[in-house]
Amino acid sequence: MKTISNPSPSKWRKLTERPMIKQQKLMSTVEKIFYDIHRKGDKAVLTYSKKFDFPDQDSFVVSSETIEKASDLVSERLKQSIELAAKNIETFHKSHIEEIVKVETAPGVVCWRESRPIERIGIYVPGGSAPLFSTVLMLAVPAMIAGCHEIVLCTPPDSEGNIDPAILYTAKLAGVTKIFALGGIQAIGAMTFGTETVPKVDKIFGPGNQYVMAAKRSAQYYGVAIDMPAGPSEVLVIADQTCNPSFVAADLLSQAEHGPDSQVILLSCNKKIIKEVNREIDNQLAALPRQDIAALALKNSKAILFKDIDECMAFSNMYAPEHLILAVENPALVSRDVINAGSVFLGNWSCESAGDYASGTNHTLPTSGFAKSFSGVSLDSFIKKITFQQLSEEGIISIGNAVETMAEAEKLYAHKNAMTLRQGAVAGKHLQNIEDKNEEV
Repeated sequence: MKTISNPSPSKWRKLTERPMIKQQKLMSTVEKIFYDIHRKGDKAVLTYSKKFDFPDQDSFVVSSETIEKASDLVSERLKQSIELAAKNIETFHKSHIEEIVKVETAPGVVCWRESRPIERIGIYVPGGSAPLFSTVLMLAVPAMIAGCHEIVLCTPPDSEGNIDPAILYTAKLAGVTKIFALGGIQAIGAMTFGTETVPKVDKIFGPGNQYVMAAKRSAQYYGVAIDMPAGPSEVLVIADQTCNPSFVAADLLSQAEHGPDSQVILLSCNKKIIKEVNREIDNQLAALPRQDIAALALKNSKAILFKDIDECMAFSNMYAPEHLILAVENPALVSRDVINAGSVFLGNWSCESAGDYASGTNHTLPTSGFAKSFSGVSLDSFIKKITFQQLSEEGIISIGNAVETMAEAEKLYAHKNAMTLRQGAVAGKHLQNIEDKNEEV
């Protein structure tokens, strides 16, 4: 990792920049594939899947028999680990369920909000050399808690046309309703438009390469929501003299091995710590099966020496990392200054991989600086919040004149009339009650 010492604040913005990907050609490819899928449906989807993933593919529907058999191919140890993670993820996300609170904003005017599930969601799970079955848990478990009626999963087949059995096992465990052996742009396009086989979904979730991310961005133009804009994975570690350099190096490498375009950043106010971490990175890198990938990621990465932890924290907030690890003396105190981050890990024992798998928090997080304006996936990502209001006759009296006055000022006279008629009806009813009482007397 390249080391930079005490950069001036004027250079910080440049240091926060991620490696850029040329978008014009990428988006042109996406639009061509989307156009074909919109017109030709399954035929186009299968053509592209055979071209990019498995040449001999004749169907992309994963049968229930294949899903059932997958369970026999997953070790008991892994099953137990997946079940533990699922339980923790469920526990954490269930804690986000909100009670309905009704508020009387004025006499006779009651307002409240209720949650409703998004009906059909699509989950994209990368395959290849790192089949991310953990992502199935992170997306399907909260979708199930939210009550989504249909959970569609797309994941690419390998070179022999198979899907990793751990993905299939986890999908069944987490309540996925349909699974398709589809990857890349064609998977996103199928879920965006719907085909004879693949349902059109209302919102698409999940990570992916630059082609998948570009396709998700395009999906929004066709009326399908996405979880968040995202790019390559990243981690930023702030470390002081109390850190364990081997732990810090392991955390940096765990993110670097995701892909060559991943980025890892080390910030410290201690020159010795930076040297020790770099030494540990070299030692641990040599033993990694994915060392070639991690080494490429480290070329895009840097260690930066600042004068104190306050400067480290200020730079971190400007960078807005996907994952932020505070390997410092008093992490809880330092965490009060966190403004922008996807997920924060406090202290030497809180490794980022715990959040990736089994602590319970969601690992689908904003990258590329989007943590400044986006949250990570949560239960809220799978629901809509609908407001309700109920006015009584007393409510008409309470706010009627204000509504009429404001509507008239905006020259929206039909709006005014909707309230005027009700005010008249309330006044007439009140007058009738007075007359009835007089008659009784």
